Amino acid sequence: MADKQGNLNGAFYGPSIPPPQQSKPNYRHSRSRSCGCCLFSVLWKILLVLIVLLVIAGFIFWLVVRPTKIKLHVTEASLTQFNLTSNTLHYNLALNATMRNPNRKLGVYNDRIEAKAFFEGARFDSKVFTDLGLLKKKSSKDLSVAFEGQRLLALDADEINDFNEQKTAGVFDIDVKFYLRNRLRLGDFIGGKFKPKIKCDLKVPLITNGVSSGTFQKTKCDVDFF
Repeated sequence: MADKQGNLNGAFYGPSIPPPQQSKPNYRHSRSRSCGCCLFSVLWKILLVLIVLLVIAGFIFWLVVRPTKIKLHVTEASLTQFNLTSNTLHYNLALNATMRNPNRKLGVYNDRIEAKAFFEGARFDSKVFTDLGLLKKKSSKDLSVAFEGQRLLALDADEINDFNEQKTAGVFDIDVKFYLRNRLRLGDFIGGKFKPKIKCDLKVPLITNGVSSGTFQKTKCDVDFF
């Protein structure tokens, strides 16, 4: 009886359970991530250095060359016809303008100039000039533009009233915009393509039977270089 109790008191829990195996660290994956981070860091530093060098080079170029926007003045304007009949505008407008390059070290090639004439925001004519040659440093060039013909304009009632008021006053508000395609010349180097936009807000007196209703004032135009 005692032997049986002794056997019963010795509890049997079965075979021992081995401890869980710890997974081995993936050194290959860690090394690849580390190399990727290092490569990204190196590329970022190189890019940052290039940006700094470009900024410094641009600043030095500006200090040496001191580039300045070209200037344009409309010196004369002759308006011999500006009639609106059934929303059709009959016009005859001639302009003389002077373009000046104020730069001391940069020449400007005018590859193309497009002049557009507007009334009340509606374009009624345009002219294109090409192969205008080099505008040398500290020099000026004269430009003559003639707009003549007729154009259907979609003007609303307020714009027609503005036209009639200006006709009564004998002076018309006409906008002329110049769209340029330029290249810069520095010494023997020619490069850099720019598209300046020039806007001229003109007040042009009407000439009737050879008599002008006023005197045109020389007008400085606004230049947007970029």
